[in-house]
Amino acid sequence: QVLLIVLFFCFFVQMCCYLVYQNPNIARGGNVIQSSLYGNEVPERAIDGNRASNLGQGSCTHTKKDLKPWWRLDLLKTYQISNVTITNRGDCCAWRIDGAEIRIGNSLDDNGNAGSSQTFVCNGMEGRYVNIVIPGRQEYLTLCEVEVTGQCDSGEEKLPFGKKPQ
Repeated sequence: QVLLIVLFFCFFVQMCCYLVYQNPNIARGGNVIQSSLYGNEVPERAIDGNRASNLGQGSCTHTKKDLKPWWRLDLLKTYQISNVTITNRGDCCAWRIDGAEIRIGNSLDDNGNAGSSQTFVCNGMEGRYVNIVIPGRQEYLTLCEVEVTGQCDSGEEKLPFGKKPQ
């Protein structure tokens, strides 16, 4: 019976660790804002969990034709960002996002692809803010979904399970 309990406990711990480290979409719990509002295409639509890429389906955000348009996600705390996946508009105008930059960091200075989703690997880059900006030109910015995966940066030393700090 003891062996059975130990095996169950080990299985439970492994499943919990597996679920915790699967990097869920942390964007959905954040706050968003953008440089301007075109129609009813509010910035929250880019983190609604819906990858629909047709503007008429009501799941895309859209700015006016701004000089250096931007969209910002505040994750509310610092994370080590693994990936950012952007779903671009697919019903028209996909080229508008050409040259967009993803800026990740803890500062708001300088605002910290076609019809499909594209993932950008961030290799654990730390930041609270994820900014998507089209620098240097006047353009519309449309985002149909932005997904961010990463781990919370607790500021504590990360040790393997079962190890104690020395």
